[in-house]
Amino acid sequence: MYTLPDFDFNLPSELIAQYALPARSASRLLEVTPDGTLLDHCFSELLTCVEPNDLLVFNDTKVIKARFNGVKASGGGVEVLIERVTGPRTALAQIRASKRPKLGSIIRLSDAFEVRIGEPANPFHTLHFPHNCIELINWYGRFPLPPYIKHSPDSYDEIRYQTVFSMTPGAIAAPTAGLHFDVPTLIALKMRGVRCATLTLHVGSGTFQPVRTNDIGQHKMHSEWYHIPPALVEEIQATRAAGRSVIAVGTTSMRALEAAARDAERCGHELRAVCAETDIFITPGYRFRVIDRLLTNFHLPKSTLLMLVSAFSGVEPIRRAYRHAISQRYRFFSYGDAMLLTRAASLAAHKPRPDLLS
Repeated sequence: MYTLPDFDFNLPSELIAQYALPARSASRLLEVTPDGTLLDHCFSELLTCVEPNDLLVFNDTKVIKARFNGVKASGGGVEVLIERVTGPRTALAQIRASKRPKLGSIIRLSDAFEVRIGEPANPFHTLHFPHNCIELINWYGRFPLPPYIKHSPDSYDEIRYQTVFSMTPGAIAAPTAGLHFDVPTLIALKMRGVRCATLTLHVGSGTFQPVRTNDIGQHKMHSEWYHIPPALVEEIQATRAAGRSVIAVGTTSMRALEAAARDAERCGHELRAVCAETDIFITPGYRFRVIDRLLTNFHLPKSTLLMLVSAFSGVEPIRRAYRHAISQRYRFFSYGDAMLLTRAASLAAHKPRPDLLS
């Protein structure tokens, strides 16, 4: 049984990428082959790592300007981070204040408009907006960068911390594996015969939530909303029929597909189109049902995402890959370089057994 220290490693702070590279596809790509071989590529060489009729699954979520400074009626300052838009005029939010805000109290955000505190949804609060909240958020909010990026976001970040295929507003963090793709790369992939499809998972603050217990099985993920459209299910079926690989672009695409497949299996169904929420937490021992390969960035020590990739490719292969990446000065985290992983052979999908359902 793995514990939290099993997913720790020493990362030199200078390897934490603070800025995006001038060109999206100029990042590096570390391929971890099924036999554990480590291959160093440029990201533009992804074309040589995939085959015609492979399927790339992208997350088309769009990052919103989710951060606000605010003032309570008493004059006290607050910090607000929108977690999720829940309706035309409602959203869940984290609120940092000297005292927990009371139900019905008013906060003025960005000195521009007022929101009313509604019912709690622990650890979040419901905010009631005076007008369409997506519009107010994008007019008056500040762009959210991860806590390990130390500079204030500017207009360049608003472009580069957004994928070129983002369509559906609602995330407070980017699906960062997708940041490496530019339009020429996408065109080249399609010309090679690689299939592309999208789903939506609105990334929440849980992606940065630390694991605070040595027993990782006690950790509880925040729930995130996702949508798998019928067209994606059809693409996956066609990919399987062709004997090719389903490749998740990012851990968010993987979590959405694996959550949907797991829940469908529990009801005796195959993967199907769905709009739902998931708090799936993938750790070593999980049985993967959909994804064959994973394109992802390098993740934080002791993070749930490091546990996920360790579950996918094996704990020891990931440890070796991370040691290699550090020795070769790869760039880490959201603005960093990428990895291409293949599911460990022992974790291949097979007929379900009740004792293996996660």
